[in-house]
Amino acid sequence: MKIERVEIREIRLPLVHFFETSFGRTTLRQVILAEVFSGGISGWGECVAGEGPFYSAECVATAWPVLCDYLAPALSGRDLSGPRDLPVAFQKVRGHRMAKAALESALWDLEARALQIPLWKHLGGTRSEIPCGVSVGIQDSLPQLLEKIEAEAQAGYRKIKLKIKPGWDVEMVRAVREKFPEIPLMVDANSAYTLKDAERLKELDSFRLLMIEQPLAHDDLFEHRRLQELIRTPICLDESIRHARDAQAAIEWGSCRIVNIKMGRVGGLAEARRVHDLCARNGIPVWCGGMLETGIGRAHNIALSTLENFSIPGDVSASKRYYERDVIQPAVEVSQSGTIVPPEGPGIGFQPDRPWIDRLTFRRAVF
Repeated sequence: MKIERVEIREIRLPLVHFFETSFGRTTLRQVILAEVFSGGISGWGECVAGEGPFYSAECVATAWPVLCDYLAPALSGRDLSGPRDLPVAFQKVRGHRMAKAALESALWDLEARALQIPLWKHLGGTRSEIPCGVSVGIQDSLPQLLEKIEAEAQAGYRKIKLKIKPGWDVEMVRAVREKFPEIPLMVDANSAYTLKDAERLKELDSFRLLMIEQPLAHDDLFEHRRLQELIRTPICLDESIRHARDAQAAIEWGSCRIVNIKMGRVGGLAEARRVHDLCARNGIPVWCGGMLETGIGRAHNIALSTLENFSIPGDVSASKRYYERDVIQPAVEVSQSGTIVPPEGPGIGFQPDRPWIDRLTFRRAVF
């Protein structure tokens, strides 16, 4: 596979509704897309880094120069056997996993398109239908939150994830559980608490939650182990799992009982598959988290979620929840029963809407 050209572009796309976490509120997404060309075809990937360095140290402002100054030049003109060669091509660049994942996922799409097979089958996926959950951000009021949850439940979503932070936690969850006594429910703290808040977090045990996601520091494994010993609700780790080695340590220490796998956070589909396989061997269920992706990143999440151990509904929801007009055709849709059927077309199975992407493009670099 001779890489003939690499294109990096930043697009800007407003959200249908603001999305708020303990980090703050997002209304406009700045998204870096990567397109890699070989043999007359191209594959697409997405960098999931946010607008600021809040979820992780990476953000759009760091990913752009790393991609343009180091990663894309290292890839352009190179002869590869496939995406598994990228660690060698990128070995001089430490970290920057989200930037690397943008190019790595584009190569997976390119390779699957060249082979004329769906990406999810190329990855070894077995699920012909993906159960979907949805993430509901912090709202301006409790009635507004309850109204949004009602709409998502009626849309068929099989799991509701609530963002929490100090001051928007126990009382809010109590009100949600009282109104929706049977709905599968989890909470995500995005590192908003410390071990000193253990008693407060323990109060959540009474609400039959599927999990508490990343309650403590983003780079912590040790204190999560201590917290898991104090509470009944399973802890799910997100930001703390940067690669399979972190997952191995978390499992051996008992720091969590569930793992959220995000392709961008771990550096690409190959590493995501390694984390998945490790968790499967150790009886740890996994699910696919979302990063407000456009349809390109969402399509890669769909492919990843077909792997066998993705047994918990992930944040792989419909395009229309986030964007009035997505960047792929057709848009991602969720059935009334709360599932997505992986597409049978080659690669990611969706076609990037190039004229629309061109209109959204804020800057572009070609290698």
